[in-house]
This record gives sequence, C-alpha cells and structure tokens, in this order.
Amino acid sequence: MTGTESLFVRTSGCNLRCRFCDTPYASWTPEGKDLSVAEILERVDRLRQAEPPPRLKEILRSCPGLAAAGDVRHVVLTGGEPMLCAELGPLSASLRAAGWHITIETSGTVYRPVACDLMSISPKLSNSAPLPELAPQWTELHAQQRHAPEVIRRLAVEYDCQLKFVVDRPEDCREVESYLAAFAEIAADRVMLMPEGADAETLAAKAVWLTPYCTERGYHFCPRRQIEWFGAERGT
Repeated sequence: MTGTESLFVRTSGCNLRCRFCDTPYASWTPEGKDLSVAEILERVDRLRQAEPPPRLKEILRSCPGLAAAGDVRHVVLTGGEPMLCAELGPLSASLRAAGWHITIETSGTVYRPVACDLMSISPKLSNSAPLPELAPQWTELHAQQRHAPEVIRRLAVEYDCQLKFVVDRPEDCREVESYLAAFAEIAADRVMLMPEGADAETLAAKAVWLTPYCTERGYHFCPRRQIEWFGAERGT
C-alpha cells in the first residue's frame, strides 16, 4: 500500500538494463557489500528501532493515514533483481520467522521459491529498452530477457501478487493491454500503472492523463511518493 512505512533491503546486480532505471548503483554499475543473512537481519532489527529522520516525521504528522513512526512491520526485498540471489530463500524465511510482512519487488524474469506475503512484479515493457547508442551490448540481451511469461504465471499462482507497469507515454497503455491479455487470471484490481519520471513536475504532468485511464480500466494509479516527498535521492 502506498505510504506504508517499510524497511528496504536492496540487493545489487540485475539481469536487465532498463533505460529509466532509478537505481543504477544496483544494475548498471552494481555496488555494495557482501553481507551474511545474519548480518542483514541484525541491520533490519536495528533500523526498525531507530529514530526516523526529521523529514519522515514531518510527513507522518501531515498524513494521519500513514503508519505511526516506529511501528514498522513491513520489509521490502528489492534490487536490482533480488531473485538472482541464492540467499533470498534463507533471508525471506528468517524474516518471516521474525514476524515481518514481506514484499518482494521483481521484474518477473527469474523464479526462486521464497517466503513472501506480496509478490510485486514489475514487467518491463518495450519502453524500458536501453538506448542502443549508449549500451549496444545490452540492447539484444535486455530484449531477450525482459519478458518471461512462464515465470510471471508461476509467481501469480504461488503468491499473492500485483503487477506494476512503468508508463511513459499514452501509447504504452496499449502495450499494457496487450500484455495483460495473456494473463486472464490476473484481475484488473491487481494491476498498477506508475508514471515514469525522476522529478515531481514530470510525474504530475503524466498523472493528468494516466490517473483517469486507470480509473476507467479498473487499475490502480501508483504515484511515486518517495520522489514527491524526498526527490530522486538514495535511501528513500
């Protein structure tokens, strides 16, 4: 749910190279530290008890519907592509044993059995293709790997799931409809459309036409609150 206070565990490394990736430090130029499951669990527990930053406190005070600061029960395992990590199984099992609600954000291109309460699948449309002049080595590979319907179908059967598409132009909506036609088992109210953009002005402009489209089709419009509230900054 938008606005649910959550802790994020971000894996580094991805099998895709999306043009609009907002975490290039986890895909295009992966970085980070190699941590054991025990070390990750210790950090999650420590952050759960930490004092929220001033900006988050201000947002929580101004939005009564949000969870109270310090009442964090949700953890999001994201990337990069978290399903590439062999440790995701043990990590998710340990988080579940500790009482966390677990969301996994994935492109739906890799299958791995995990403990998960919500599988948030973000299929990549053709608008995600890296620019050939900037990444010729990834153009064909990205196109080959971005769509794995058999993986998405299996995830949708085994987990409570939602599908979230990044939409850049009105024409992308036609591709979304074509994509969903192959997944009749996924109800419209499990579909989210999110405008592409890295600043509040761009997102607001696209929301003008994307919001009514979602209402018409029975989808959820997915705002990018972290950019609206904090800007395109790491750690938000």
